[in-house]
Amino acid sequence: MRPAKGPVTSNRTRNMALVTLQNTTKTYGPKVVLENVTLDIQRGDKAGLIGANGAGKTTVFRLITGDVRPDYGTVTKSRGLKVGYLPQEPELEATATLIDEVAGVFEGLRLLEIRMHQLAEDMTHHHDSHELDGIMAEYDTVRARFEAGGGYGYATRINEVLGGLGFSPQDEALPVSALSGGQKCRASLAKLLLQDTDLLLLDEPTNHLDIDATRWLEKWLAGYMGSVVIVSHDRYLLDRVVGKIIEVEDRGVTVYGCNYSHYAEAKRTRLLQAVREYTRQQEWLKHQREFIARTKARKDTAKQARGRQWYIERMERDGKVLERPQALRDKMKLEFNPADRGGDMIFRCEGVSKRYDHRVLLEDFNLEVTRGQKVGIMGPNGSGKTTLLKMALGQVRPDAGDVRLFENLTIGYYDQEHEALNLDGMLIEEVRALRPECSEQQVRSYLASFLFFGDDVFKTIGNLSGGEQSRVLLAMLVWMAPHVLVLDEPTNHLDIPSKEVLEEALRNYEGTILLVSHDRYLLDQVVDRLIVVHGDGRSDIHPGNYTDYVRRQDEIAAEQAAAEAEAAAQSRQGAKRGQRRSRSARKSAAVVDSPWARKSLDDLEAVIMETEERIAALERQFENEAVYRDAERARGLRDEYNRLRGDLEEMLRVWESHAG
Repeated sequence: MRPAKGPVTSNRTRNMALVTLQNTTKTYGPKVVLENVTLDIQRGDKAGLIGANGAGKTTVFRLITGDVRPDYGTVTKSRGLKVGYLPQEPELEATATLIDEVAGVFEGLRLLEIRMHQLAEDMTHHHDSHELDGIMAEYDTVRARFEAGGGYGYATRINEVLGGLGFSPQDEALPVSALSGGQKCRASLAKLLLQDTDLLLLDEPTNHLDIDATRWLEKWLAGYMGSVVIVSHDRYLLDRVVGKIIEVEDRGVTVYGCNYSHYAEAKRTRLLQAVREYTRQQEWLKHQREFIARTKARKDTAKQARGRQWYIERMERDGKVLERPQALRDKMKLEFNPADRGGDMIFRCEGVSKRYDHRVLLEDFNLEVTRGQKVGIMGPNGSGKTTLLKMALGQVRPDAGDVRLFENLTIGYYDQEHEALNLDGMLIEEVRALRPECSEQQVRSYLASFLFFGDDVFKTIGNLSGGEQSRVLLAMLVWMAPHVLVLDEPTNHLDIPSKEVLEEALRNYEGTILLVSHDRYLLDQVVDRLIVVHGDGRSDIHPGNYTDYVRRQDEIAAEQAAAEAEAAAQSRQGAKRGQRRSRSARKSAAVVDSPWARKSLDDLEAVIMETEERIAALERQFENEAVYRDAERARGLRDEYNRLRGDLEEMLRVWESHAG
């Protein structure tokens, strides 16, 4: 077996780990997925688990959960470890409603709550003092257990998580069977996040989340006190949440103590070094073999040739001949080249409105796109992003206004549902149909640049994986040499290396791009203009990429908060001063040790006014549903509100004592 690629840690460190894989090997039939792997998951770790599709990431998760056992080596978990696992395929009770399925996590608390209500009802009907004492004693016991388990806050937690993941209050009554595939995945995630866990294993948690829900999840994970390991192709999330990258590659693991961007830089450095070492060794081996071939038949040099041959064979036997580095291996090659320059005007919307049933998606929408512009489109699920693309393509008509895609343009359309693919067709035949003049060998060579080798080209498209079908669509788009690329979630099924190839190709593309995506990293790398569709008729157009947009939104939010606080202070100042001075001068027992007792009456009045204004501002924020989509923000607001109310009560007692 090969030496482990993971980190070497002391026994003391390993004993502190939540989970330890020690010299672990796992095979499926003749295929070795993981070989001699050593890996520790420490308490408090927030780690990203990355690697090419099929590298063994899910196998690592299943070894940790115990769903599979290693062929060799050990998997050790700390005693009493509570693991929460989110698979890619949700497991939910189809007949339950959404709220009942998710709230089932708190079944124990719900039973205690029901018992409390029963006991409270019993207390109103029992007048015998002995029986009443017994009921009250049980009520106190049940209430104590309910409070200790966080019973008074569990309903709020459910609302925060469901709201954060994009569910409306109306969705809660829907049966699970009526939910879409994406909604079921989000419900499964909500259920997991509400559980009491020490370690979360999340397999592609953002696959069915829009950008708002993904940002909410990032904040939730940042505040989670346990350990998290995330399989994700969302590099933006990996940058913002994790502090460790675990890379699964070549049947082993390598651990980097950093986020994704720093990992990517470190990986590039390692690959360049590996290429240099491999190239140097290959040149040396070539020189030695040439010497052996040239001298092994000569009497005076045959012994030396045999010695060099023996040395090379020993290197091979001991595993000292370096493997071909990943940077030199096959990877997808992608380059969009428009057949000709095309016209300057590409696409125009004037006064466009579109609704489905009673829901308004777009209202009086205007847009003009010229040659070479790269326009990103983002918004919540169901907000009308795909509808906008289909109106641009002429597949959907607006209810009002005019949509024009200018003439004599070749359009390459990537639809996220892969509806353009003939699932019954053979791969090589479907691609060759785009260029019938090409020979079979030319088509096979072309498909090899998209990682379809040998007999792969004769597979039926319907038998390909989602990632393979994505590569087929990209191959077909490249051969069209389009003036305009209309792309609807093109990275959904691509692994990170393929995403990076696509990004580079789109950056270098000289044509026009209309791109719908929830991949924030892609939007940062590619687009120069961003359309935000809100799903209620409103839409905004912003210059720059995703990061530029977020920066502007944060600045606007900060300015609005400051303006609201100032307005509240001015409007309430006079009224609050008069209200306080008209209060009864009744003197209450002052708390001598209170820090407020040492202030003068004028200073104390000023602090009271400021505190009341801050409380009022917080109360207005609680009326905003967006607060409940941000769990960290909601908890912080509640804590600050309770603290300020306590301070105000004490200040008023001291004020009454001074004023009396």
